[in-house]
Amino acid sequence: MFTKIEIASKESIKELVKVAFQTDLEISGAWGYSKALATVLEEVSRSTKVQSEFTLATMRAYLEMNMTLDKNERYAAINLNEIARESEGNYEKVSYEISAMKELEYNALITEYKENLEKKDFDIDAHFAKRKEVTLKREVIHWFKIGA
Repeated sequence: MFTKIEIASKESIKELVKVAFQTDLEISGAWGYSKALATVLEEVSRSTKVQSEFTLATMRAYLEMNMTLDKNERYAAINLNEIARESEGNYEKVSYEISAMKELEYNALITEYKENLEKKDFDIDAHFAKRKEVTLKREVIHWFKIGA
């Protein structure tokens, strides 16, 4: 459904993250679509490993679901939730559930909410039912390698 993010031979994942997200991370490799294309966390402590993985998986989701799509196809309210984790030596296979809404629908729902929240006849339950109805849910796997 979504196009995988590929790294051109002349650029690196580190450079792409710097340009797209204005963030310096000690990473290399690829976007984690398979073990062979794992995202390498070169310098990460045990206490920050899960957060670093989550951050990179979120970045990949934003690239796939928003930043690389035409305006009318973009998603917003992109949220990840870890649902499974497996370790294979210094590799981690992490499964995430991603929820998101089309950006145009999300913006309309936010506007509706803000404009009607204080009104007595605003059916907030129906509003949130609409949000749930237009929410896309997908599961993805992201492979990480811990250490260069």
